[in-house]
Amino acid sequence: MYTILFVSISAIILIWFIISYNRLVSLKNQANAAWSDISVQLKRRHDLIPKLVEVVQQYASYEQALLTKVTEIRTQSQKLEDLKETLDLDETGLLENTLSKQLGQIKVLAEDYPDLKASQHFIELQKELSVIEETLQHARRYYNGAVRLLNTRIDTFPDLAVANLFGFKYRQYFQMDMN
Repeated sequence: MYTILFVSISAIILIWFIISYNRLVSLKNQANAAWSDISVQLKRRHDLIPKLVEVVQQYASYEQALLTKVTEIRTQSQKLEDLKETLDLDETGLLENTLSKQLGQIKVLAEDYPDLKASQHFIELQKELSVIEETLQHARRYYNGAVRLLNTRIDTFPDLAVANLFGFKYRQYFQMDMN
């Protein structure tokens, strides 16, 4: 009788343990996939910037300081993104916010150059940048939702015990202002 009870309780605990572990792994993988989506959009954005800078340079050659700043920030952000194992989302968000502000300055600059503003290539690049930024905003929301679910599971008993046992770590939210 006691043997059956002991085996039953052990089986229930083992099943709970397996379910809890699998749920945590699933949420971790969901957060990883969501970050991958953000990373793809950031790369698309970074790849678009040299084209935008080139078009602006053709029309506004004396605005070199702004264009140099945009290029420098893009390079810093790409280097940070390449260091995925030491990813600091606060620093990434700060760089991307600065980059967004500088890109906004390029939009303002276009107002001073009617030929640039009317350039079909500039207009297409602006549209593509807007689409990328909208997609990036959606990816950021999805990532932060996945991180919220993972962090909640890591904090909540009984999953807390499994999370601590297997070293599941909290994830940072990705904060980024979009223009």
